[in-house]
Amino acid sequence: MLKRFALACAAAIFAVLSVAHAEENDRYGPQKVVYHINQDGGEGSKYYKGALRNIQNQINAVGRDKIEVKVVMHGNGINLLKAATTDQTLQSEVTSLKTQNVAFLVCDNTLQGREMNYETDLFEVFEDEIVPSGVAEISYLQQQGYTYMKP
Repeated sequence: MLKRFALACAAAIFAVLSVAHAEENDRYGPQKVVYHINQDGGEGSKYYKGALRNIQNQINAVGRDKIEVKVVMHGNGINLLKAATTDQTLQSEVTSLKTQNVAFLVCDNTLQGREMNYETDLFEVFEDEIVPSGVAEISYLQQQGYTYMKP
């Protein structure tokens, strides 16, 4: 518990520093973006860490108060939050992004098909972050004006 608190504090400090830098740049207007994660992370979760870095870079460029980010995970993409149960770097990055209002949405079809329990098998997932279908959620968000990103 103390380790998670320390990670959350470190993430919050990083977020504040990132926002201070981002607010200096007014090139970009408000943005709404959906990141689509549906593949395995590879050795050392390299793909997942790169995707999370892309998200942070976009927040830094646009500004925390001018961007809405949703990360939709289905298929092998939910392994990002599975790997985060034991990978401290992933935990820290996910926690940091959550403190910046990034929503991590998990496909219920994938959970059911893989017989996974989001409360015990995934890192920090709550009931309101479960969506019926990952692919349908991406389409829905695009209809709401979110730009599609596939890192």
